[in-house]
Amino acid sequence: MGKLILFNKPYNVLSQFTDGGGRETLTNYISIKKVYAAGRLDKDSEGLLLLTDDGKLQDKIANPENKLTKCYWVQVEGEVSDQAIDSLGKGIELKDGLTKPAEIACIAEPENLWTRSPAVRFRKTIPTQWLEIIISEGKNRQVRRMTAAVGNPTLRLIRHRIGDWCLGGLAPGESRILEGNISL
Repeated sequence: MGKLILFNKPYNVLSQFTDGGGRETLTNYISIKKVYAAGRLDKDSEGLLLLTDDGKLQDKIANPENKLTKCYWVQVEGEVSDQAIDSLGKGIELKDGLTKPAEIACIAEPENLWTRSPAVRFRKTIPTQWLEIIISEGKNRQVRRMTAAVGNPTLRLIRHRIGDWCLGGLAPGESRILEGNISL
């Protein structure tokens, strides 16, 4: 019987509780003691981060062998070609190996999306496009490296879902606590 916290991690916040550099951390948002992040989300990415006080649940969520899918809304620079979509779907060769196949779809800007602070850098002469990318692994900065590899650098990255858990209307910095018998 443990706790699972669904947290909408704001941009520029570290996915840890301490930092010697004076940057914002989870301590600025989560007051519950003895909970730990189940996985990571880069400081320049936003969205769903799961935290728990149950070590076994934390391992199940973070362990790639359990193949929990992660769904991202990704704003990229430029128009994404059919060839790029195909390549992303089949897997991209990165420095640390070939990514597993991903589910890719072009989407409209997600509804009820919050304003990011600071705002995303735009160039007037280059359009942007939103993608939904679903992956089942978690290489370091994987989604950003994947989109860059096909010529569409990531401007904004929001993790919307992990497994069956999703943001569900949480604003940046807000959390929801689930308690009881939580299973995958």
